[in-house]
Amino acid sequence: MKKKIWLRGLLGFPLGIAVGHVISLIISLGWGEGAFLPCVPELIHWMGSEAGAVAFQTALCGLLGAVCGSASVIWEMENWSIVKQTGIYFAVLSAGMLPIAYLTHWMEHTAAGILSYFLIFLLIFAGMWLLQYGIWRGKIKKLNHCLEHNAKNE
Repeated sequence: MKKKIWLRGLLGFPLGIAVGHVISLIISLGWGEGAFLPCVPELIHWMGSEAGAVAFQTALCGLLGAVCGSASVIWEMENWSIVKQTGIYFAVLSAGMLPIAYLTHWMEHTAAGILSYFLIFLLIFAGMWLLQYGIWRGKIKKLNHCLEHNAKNE
């Protein structure tokens, strides 16, 4: 299990960097008015240079990807209920996401900013969870239907 956690974390690191870069690109295309916006101006100011800010954000995006990759093994804990898996996965992702979002200035550094970011994170998490649940529920129904059909034909 430990080996699987480490391997998924190692795979998650470059995936986190890629996702972070794609998000920066999408933001730039939508709001950059022709300019590439690799990170928020507050982070550049805090770091003292754009290159330093981008390097810092890139490393933290990689770390976030590693957290997500490593945490994915939670879904393979067959002796845990879906509620326990979801709760622990959400706690692990929150513990990784919220400090990284704070350090990269993806959220306002106020109580209201932290709360609103957390609520947005919660809504996105819930939406993704419901989507995945629906997909897997459909696959399981289809598999059960095939098994029932095969059992009747034997």
